[in-house]
Amino acid sequence: MTTNTLRASTPLLALLGALTCALAAKADAPSFNAAGELERPADFREWIYLTTGLDMFYGPAAEARTGGDRPSVFTNVYVTPPAYREFMKSGTWPDKTMFILEARRAESAASIDNVGKSQGALVAIESAVKDVARFGGNAGSNGWGYFSFDTANGLASSAKAFPTSAACYTCHAANTAVDNTFVQFYPTLFEVAKRLGTVKPTFDPAHKP
Repeated sequence: MTTNTLRASTPLLALLGALTCALAAKADAPSFNAAGELERPADFREWIYLTTGLDMFYGPAAEARTGGDRPSVFTNVYVTPPAYREFMKSGTWPDKTMFILEARRAESAASIDNVGKSQGALVAIESAVKDVARFGGNAGSNGWGYFSFDTANGLASSAKAFPTSAACYTCHAANTAVDNTFVQFYPTLFEVAKRLGTVKPTFDPAHKP
């Protein structure tokens, strides 16, 4: 390749690089359809995995699960890569942050395991999105919207945000360590938040709703 050819191709390469970055950023941002519903991402398992909980129920949900022979549930939490990178730098979640919570039924003594629990069938997929322009005007939202893709007929491809009268808004506002998120359950990120001083001054680790 000649020098002239290299010079001519440089702007094209720069343009292609910019387009690639733009497409990647769009893929990692929440997408809403014409009806204003959040579209369920197909590739969330390629996002940043944050943590897994087992039987993480609290408040009325915990009371509803006491007694009886109810199966245990694992919850896996994922977040969009750009949001994760920003949190690692600043200890805060940028606008357009999106979380996915994937719930799976726990199986006991499956396959060659004798005493432990492993993840089984999918139970539910939920999401939280920070979008100040879209949700910031909703009283009590703190710029966040909460969604469930579960229906009586299985997973929906899109979902409307819960109204701010839903209990998830007050729970997230009152009980989370950073912004409206349960960073106290994400060990590596909790250390980042403590180091950068972004843990809410109102956060009380001993508080139970």
